[in-house]
Amino acid sequence: MTPTRLTGVPLLPEITLYQADEQARLFDDGYSSERPPPFWAFAWPGGVALARHVLDRPETVRGRRVVDLGSGSGVVAIAASLAQAQVVRAVDADPAAITAIERNAAANGAQVEAIPGEADPVRLADAEVVLVGDAFYTASVAAAMTKLLSAAARRGVEVLVGDPGRGFLPRHLLTEVARYDVPVRPALEDTGVKPTTIWRFQR
Repeated sequence: MTPTRLTGVPLLPEITLYQADEQARLFDDGYSSERPPPFWAFAWPGGVALARHVLDRPETVRGRRVVDLGSGSGVVAIAASLAQAQVVRAVDADPAAITAIERNAAANGAQVEAIPGEADPVRLADAEVVLVGDAFYTASVAAAMTKLLSAAARRGVEVLVGDPGRGFLPRHLLTEVARYDVPVRPALEDTGVKPTTIWRFQR
């Protein structure tokens, strides 16, 4: 497992996460379908911005059932718990991410249920709010997410996405809600600050 230590998160003074060292790069150790890159060991701008949005506007999740899809480190799920969501479930396909979510939730005193597996309708069955940080990074993932999230929004679920300008975001289905300038590691994004938008799927 990638070495991590508990450190602060830019833009989120309320939250600390077990993260890879500042000098670490995502693909330093190689990866495969059996051993995916440790996305969970980094604070990605889409998730950071979405977590900030939830903490700034707790009424978005307060008292509601929330699902965080592609949760990674769990930063968005943790923010939802701190904002007093009734139930928070964090879904990720990487078993290492599930471990990271549980560790990070415990470190922040957050009540989060970490659920292993792919994003699918079963995971969203009783959700009132679905949160997705930085998930539109490949065509195949974006297509699957768009289908799933569009269907949820049509059922009346509040679906919010944090995205820093990834190429596969279906903007024609979205309404802009807010913008944040998120400090990021240049090793991950080739920039020190990533403008990031919060979007709502149209119903």
